[in-house]
Amino acid sequence: MFVASLAGVFKYKELPEKYGPFVQYKASIEKKSLNDDDNVAILDIIGTESVHVLLLDSYENFNEIDEELKAADAKLNHRSKQVLEGYL
Repeated sequence: MFVASLAGVFKYKELPEKYGPFVQYKASIEKKSLNDDDNVAILDIIGTESVHVLLLDSYENFNEIDEELKAADAKLNHRSKQVLEGYL
């Protein structure tokens, strides 16, 4: 299992350009259109070149994020979990 670490939480309009394609892909999978003020969390998957995108308004509670990460064979580190819980 991989460890995921929070790279940052961004408003969609302030998202660094390098994450744009990942966020667009995730939005297309979820069939969502993004607004400028939507919160987007970017997770780095430690030991890989991968990132995982969380469109934060898609989640009711942290258990949903945990389940999504388990399906990706990843687990969020403790500090990142604390920060994200503040957004939910």
